[in-house]
Amino acid sequence: MPRLAVTLGDPRGIGPEITARALADGIAADITLVGAEDQIAAIPAARRISVGAWNAGSGESADHGRTLRAGRITGHAVETAVRLALDGEVDGIVTAPAHKHALHLAGFPWPGHTEWLAHLAGDVEVAMMLAAAELRVVLVTTHVPLRDVPALLSADRVVRTGRVTLAGLREHFGIAEPRIALCALNPHAGESGLFGDEEQRILAPAAKILGAAGPLPADTVFVRAMRGEFDAVLAPYHDVGMTAIKVAAFGRAVNITLGLPFPRTSPDHGTAFDIAGKGVADHSSMREALELGVRLAGGAKRGAG
Repeated sequence: MPRLAVTLGDPRGIGPEITARALADGIAADITLVGAEDQIAAIPAARRISVGAWNAGSGESADHGRTLRAGRITGHAVETAVRLALDGEVDGIVTAPAHKHALHLAGFPWPGHTEWLAHLAGDVEVAMMLAAAELRVVLVTTHVPLRDVPALLSADRVVRTGRVTLAGLREHFGIAEPRIALCALNPHAGESGLFGDEEQRILAPAAKILGAAGPLPADTVFVRAMRGEFDAVLAPYHDVGMTAIKVAAFGRAVNITLGLPFPRTSPDHGTAFDIAGKGVADHSSMREALELGVRLAGGAKRGAG
């Protein structure tokens, strides 16, 4: 049976409750919960690892203090889960939503889980995939301001992301000959340079190296992928890719970090502080993340054996 380490995410958010509800649905894995002692104690699991107590800080009046405590708990939980995976004690990890400001305050400076996990695994080459039955999207640039995207977008970066994507589609999804498409950066794929030349200078040469279709306009490439023409779309920046996958499959998409030496999945949403503790949070994406984590970890375990 696959072994998964599951982090509860920010203790102020919906991570603990959606994890509890998703696990209550029945997950065919040996689960190790990692998080605040008082929160993991309330959730059935084969094993629990505490990284501190959350309720002990509930009396702190300053928001700064609670945010700092939440960031420390979240950060130590992720580091613990990665260590378990690298040491072979678990076959994969599933992470509940974290809060980037809290993590930064607590001394974890990474822009997101993707970059952080790559560092913890030895600064390996990774890619962020959002996957659902309808569509798979991989981001070429992730958590950066939109104004910085053109300068960060290079043929080398696109090719490296594409190669990680192709390997992930083969390894995790069993697609022997993956078909990928490259989404354009500019409207109408630049309209022959009228609306920008990144397509001609950067994206077209990268697509040729990868054997990918494109660059194709953003307003059609995702539709073509959903109709079965492509196995994944490389999106040049965060919101064009995230908007497509969330419109296609909100609540059912799963975030996968490709390129790690172990499978990692997470739900496709954030901490949702505004509804935390109200009993209304939808646990569908967390359940999908756990179920996909089981499948990917099972495959990794068989491959290692």
